[in-house]
Amino acid sequence: MTRLAATDLSLDYGGRPIVRDLSLAVPDGRVTVIIGPNACGKSTLLRALARLLAPARGTVTLDGKAIARQPTREVARVLGLLPQTPLAPEGITVADLVARGRSPHQGAFRQWSRADESAVAAALEATGTADLAGLRVEELSGGQRQRAWIAMALAQETPLLLLDEPTTFLDLRHQIEVLALVRRLNRDLGRTVVMVLHDIGLACRYADHLVAMRDGCILAEGTPEAVVTPATIRAVFGLEARVIPDPETGTPLVIPRREP
Repeated sequence: MTRLAATDLSLDYGGRPIVRDLSLAVPDGRVTVIIGPNACGKSTLLRALARLLAPARGTVTLDGKAIARQPTREVARVLGLLPQTPLAPEGITVADLVARGRSPHQGAFRQWSRADESAVAAALEATGTADLAGLRVEELSGGQRQRAWIAMALAQETPLLLLDEPTTFLDLRHQIEVLALVRRLNRDLGRTVVMVLHDIGLACRYADHLVAMRDGCILAEGTPEAVVTPATIRAVFGLEARVIPDPETGTPLVIPRREP
């Protein structure tokens, strides 16, 4: 049994259908990447998996139980989410931002502890942000800021981590840094990760499991090699393309065909 799954899921925004009758079992201990054209339902699906959007029909389950029926604090101890455009309070330092990841572990009878301190220190170290701890978040570069947000999610110490387009607005170098960090979190710390990405080549490089969506439906899922084919690229993106091995990694690389 997978820890996080969706069954016959239908999602609406303002009465407008976005996702219809979708089922997905997130592979435990793997990096899953969701790809697809704009407005196909990728981020909507991620929000539903994180319990931020109630299904019109169907169910999201966490550890075999409907996630909607589980206490918020308990869910937050298992599942962390980094939204597409997170907002930090003005003037907050990196250390204070990361410390907010410990909120699910606080309560009326449990205040800040050595365990919290250790979790924050470990998150800063794992993300390479320890030397930025005293800086204000608004002082950071885009790549540094994204690593700080990931550190906050990591300090939450959840076995499941959902990331909505974590490379948005980053240049290529910072995209690689962030995705390499995510891969290390999976490999070294055993985190199960689900990401939404736009770049197919990078998705193939860093995903164990790829999910291709179009019009609110999953058209293909599996390994990058199984999913990224000329036929799938045509069906998902309406694009004629060649697929060749990436000369650096051997993973699929999409080469759009020249316009006639």
